[in-house]
Amino acid sequence: MSKQKSSSRSKSGIQLILITLLIAVVGYILFSGISVGVYDIGNISQSINYGLDLTGGVNVVLEAEGTDENPVTAEKIDSAMLTIRQRIDTLGVSEPTITKQGDNRIRVSIPSVNDQQEALNLIGKTAQLEFLAPDDTVILTGKDVTDSKGVMQKNDNGIEEAVVTLKFNDEGTKLFAEATQKYIGQVIKIKLDDEIISSPTVNVAITNGEAVIEGMADITEAGNLASLIRGGALPVKLNPVEVRTIGPTLGQNSLSKSILAGMIGVGLVLFFMLVFYRGMGIIADLALIIYIIIFMTIMAALNVTLTLPGIAGLILSIGMAVDANVIIFERIKEEARLGKSLLTAIDAGFSRAFSTILDSNVTTLIAGVVLFFLGSGSVQGFAVTLILGILVSMFTAVVITKHLVILLVKTELFKSNAFYGI
Repeated sequence: MSKQKSSSRSKSGIQLILITLLIAVVGYILFSGISVGVYDIGNISQSINYGLDLTGGVNVVLEAEGTDENPVTAEKIDSAMLTIRQRIDTLGVSEPTITKQGDNRIRVSIPSVNDQQEALNLIGKTAQLEFLAPDDTVILTGKDVTDSKGVMQKNDNGIEEAVVTLKFNDEGTKLFAEATQKYIGQVIKIKLDDEIISSPTVNVAITNGEAVIEGMADITEAGNLASLIRGGALPVKLNPVEVRTIGPTLGQNSLSKSILAGMIGVGLVLFFMLVFYRGMGIIADLALIIYIIIFMTIMAALNVTLTLPGIAGLILSIGMAVDANVIIFERIKEEARLGKSLLTAIDAGFSRAFSTILDSNVTTLIAGVVLFFLGSGSVQGFAVTLILGILVSMFTAVVITKHLVILLVKTELFKSNAFYGI
């Protein structure tokens, strides 16, 4: 029996050590970067997009140009602003600032973009897509396209090339099928604004509602064109009257100062948990580090743009994660003082605390969802980081912290309740 108990203690101790080492290694790689041979894993901060207030970007002023047939109206300016936002949103949560100036101008500020031409290509093109018959009559337009993607695809010679895939709606599928049946052996031109971007020859009738635009220089060009098509055509032509690169709206040192403030805040939280909860505080600190690693990885993976309000949302969610641990540890103390064993007290403490933690987090989660759907710009950025933070913090507080605390107790390295702050 003693051998089994000793084996269990050793196993728990080894697991705890391995988890701690894994946290240290992953944390170092993510926040410092590492090179192994030809592979270079960069600092995760380089993989995160930052807002205008932290890193700057490109500022573009567009002026609407109307005609007798298509005059500029307030409704068309509003529609153009919506289309521009949709185009930028296809690149991820990039939090552009889009405002109306006067009756016929739109100002667009895009964070983390330093190439002025790239910004113009993204937001300034009218993007009126047309499929033209051999006699130049319009077969269908971009309104009949429901989806578009830039992908790599093998051509007839087996060579991979960048293309743009298109999917049509029911009406577009019907029109395209009829046209490809009618013009077999002839050329159907694909026109974007005033430029012919592809002139494929029809070999067979295409009835599946899909088409491909070839002739892209690379996958970046294909992706940009697909983004324009998905975002839809602008209702009026927009001409750039001002294009300039802008610096961080909070100053050149705003990003480093924001990161420093975040580090100080996290450091104080870690110190507080260690002083007041001792052994369980150590576990809470480990869980908090895991939380930060998971959160930053998700931010980078989802291509979320981080702004100063977003950093505030992150720090707030860290505080809520610690608050959950405080509630759990206080419940454990109450159970232990009733004479229960430490493992029993831990199990009962987590069970009692769960409903309280769930209620407090769900109410904040609802507020975050409302802010995301009703807000815009930096408000949405704050909401995104808050929502992600709440979900990840609940997982780390309820699941990871419990597992780590149980492992520590099972090692029996510290048998005194005083070590666990009880």
